[in-house]
Amino acid sequence: MTDTLFSSEVYDLAKRVIDENKAIGRRVTVAESCTGGLVSGALTEVPGSSAVFQCGFTTYADEAKIAMLDVAPDLIEVFGAVSMAVAWGMAQGALAKSDADVAVAISGVAGPGGGSPNKPVGTVVFAKAKRGDDPEQIHADRKDFGEDKSRAEIRRQAVICALELLLPDAP
Repeated sequence: MTDTLFSSEVYDLAKRVIDENKAIGRRVTVAESCTGGLVSGALTEVPGSSAVFQCGFTTYADEAKIAMLDVAPDLIEVFGAVSMAVAWGMAQGALAKSDADVAVAISGVAGPGGGSPNKPVGTVVFAKAKRGDDPEQIHADRKDFGEDKSRAEIRRQAVICALELLLPDAP
């Protein structure tokens, strides 16, 4: 394996994302919150990633989601930053602010604090937007990785899920 900052599982998946998207001429972008740029980092760890990876938005604070991705403040107020509605807004914003063909957004509660009964630690939401798709067709999902997992494990699982969503055959 190549010398890399990431585990072989994460690196190999990122390489698949780059190779498979390059083969079809598709460019990708990500909007990250709880992963703090780790998905972008995994993608750019792969040599030749510039042919596929257009840009990444690390919008950890709510204000950054609003300013950088045009997420509607009322979505954050009503649903919270860790919601499929906000993740969808992040994905749509990343697509609008880039020349990418597909965007994936991630927001979650990595812990060890910050959870609530409705959104416990380990809750992560994902959204995927494709250029040309109907923006009313929402592609979003919520994963509960478990309150018993470490912050690092929750973030690692979120990175893997986001990378899987960037594969061309992912829904």
